[in-house]
Amino acid sequence: MKKPVYLDYHATTPVDPRVLERMLPYFAERFGNAASRSHSYGWEAEKAVDLARRRIAALAGAAAREIVFTSGATESNNLALKGAMEAYALKGCHLVTMATEHKAVLDPARRLERQGRRLTVLAPQSDGLLNLDQLRAAIQPDTVLVSVMHANNEIGVIQQVSAIGAICRERGVLFHCDAAQSFGKIPVDVERDGIDLLSVSAHKLYGPKGVGVLYVRRRNPRAQVAAQMDGGGHEAGMRSGTLNVPAIVGFGEACAIAGEEMAAEGARVSALRDRLRDRLQAALQGVTVNGAMAPRLPGNLNVSVAGVDGDALLMAAPDLALSTGSACSSAAVEPSHVLRALGVGEERARGALRFGLGRWTTEEEVDYAAARLAETASRLRALRPH
Repeated sequence: MKKPVYLDYHATTPVDPRVLERMLPYFAERFGNAASRSHSYGWEAEKAVDLARRRIAALAGAAAREIVFTSGATESNNLALKGAMEAYALKGCHLVTMATEHKAVLDPARRLERQGRRLTVLAPQSDGLLNLDQLRAAIQPDTVLVSVMHANNEIGVIQQVSAIGAICRERGVLFHCDAAQSFGKIPVDVERDGIDLLSVSAHKLYGPKGVGVLYVRRRNPRAQVAAQMDGGGHEAGMRSGTLNVPAIVGFGEACAIAGEEMAAEGARVSALRDRLRDRLQAALQGVTVNGAMAPRLPGNLNVSVAGVDGDALLMAAPDLALSTGSACSSAAVEPSHVLRALGVGEERARGALRFGLGRWTTEEEVDYAAARLAETASRLRALRPH
């Protein structure tokens, strides 16, 4: 068993060896620019990008021409929110989101608010799910966009995206969904779920870092986003810049693998997740699960350990690699904004641990982590002044 034991698959995933093998030729002998239309190097690169585009689209239930390549889900979220609000400025100036969204949605939304748009941030229920009646009440005549993530990056709770999409379609507003954590782990279908804009990142599903996509609906009805980066009109004018061909090829391969293996992998990982929860709760008193256990991402477990600070627990167990919250806000001093939005008290929020299990997590690692954390937490509790 390799140490430290990696249980932080929500932060990032290792590149699958099959993905890496597919990428390698595009760093050297197949190095062409996909925008070079006058010779075989460019044609070869363009052909590889087209195949990847089709593979990614297939996993999303989309058409290839609806896939816009970006540098990752953060850029995709920014392009979706800022681009849609700019494109539909004559329709309205209001957007709706949730308090439990990733900062890559909340921060652009707040910037838009500072620039004069109206922002409504809905609180979740205590289980992490959005109250659909509150959503209906929040949509106004000048609402342009609703942005709700598919699965939460901290607590793994899966939102009712089909119901949210239906409400948005009924009210004539765009539905943007950040699917960075869910894509490749559970089924995503933009047609079934009524999603108009979908953000995805390759490094969350065993592809490389630095590449993502924004799905932009081009049919029934067509969605529009104004480009936020100019300089050559790449990606149907929505995102200029030379395409990262090796990373895009890897993304396509990662999606093809996910499409074939998702069901079996999800069943295996969710069984490991439940084993981890059961072992933790059997070995240690005061272990509380944060958020609903169902519907939840197969590899996610977020628990609070009573009487122990999560950061102190991880510092005392350096042979375990997991986190106390989002990787993008792990430097923050304040407790998780997701847990606070659920109504979790500060002490319980500070005692939270986020486990992310994935493709190479083993039973042995899960059992070791449960025992190690139980022993470490008991020791830290004994050191506390009574």
